[in-house]
Amino acid sequence: MFPKKEIILDLQDSDIRYYPNFFGFAEANSYYRSLLETTKWRQDSITLFGKTHPQPRLTALFANNDKPYGYSNITMTPSVFTDALLEIKNRIETKTDVAFTTCLANLYRNGQDSNGWHSDDEKALGKNPTIASVTFGEARYFHLKHKRDKTLRQKLLLENGSLLLMQGETQHHWLHQIAKTKRQIQPRINLTFRVIK
Repeated sequence: MFPKKEIILDLQDSDIRYYPNFFGFAEANSYYRSLLETTKWRQDSITLFGKTHPQPRLTALFANNDKPYGYSNITMTPSVFTDALLEIKNRIETKTDVAFTTCLANLYRNGQDSNGWHSDDEKALGKNPTIASVTFGEARYFHLKHKRDKTLRQKLLLENGSLLLMQGETQHHWLHQIAKTKRQIQPRINLTFRVIK
C-alpha cells in the first residue's frame, strides 16, 4: 500500500515528486539498521579545482549487471543487490514503472558529510534520467538551484522513509546538493536508484 500524499514541486523546467512516508517508520528504521551494518562502505578521493580530498561521505554501488559507474573522476564497480535492496527497488519500481539497474548508496555520517552542487547528467544515465532517491535515518535538507536563473531556488527536508523522484528534463536545468550543517545529527543513508544505459 502506497502513501496517498504526493508533493509535486512547482519548479519550472523540472518534474520532481516527493513522497514523505513512502516507507513506514518501523520499516524505514529496520532498513536503516540493516544497510548501515551490512554494506561495505568505502571512501574515495575526489579532486576539485586541482586539489584532492577524501570524499565527504561513504559510498557503495550495487547493480544487476557488471557495468561500472563514474562521476567526478571516480569509477565504481558494482556489487550484486542484497535482498533488502531488491525489496526496496521492487517497491520503487512498482510506483514508478521504471526498471532500475543500479543503486548508488551514500552514507552521511554526520553534519559535516555532504554532497556538492551537481546534476545527475552523466552520459551513461541517458538523456532524461529518472533518479529515485530514498532516505533512511536522519532527515537532511536537499537544496535545488536552477542552472541559468539564479533566483530559482528550493529547499526540501528529506525525511526518514521518504522517496524523492527526479525525472524528465530536471537534470538539464537544475543542480542539487546536500549541504554541510553544524547541527549535531545522526547518520543518514541515501539510496539513489538509476538506469545505466
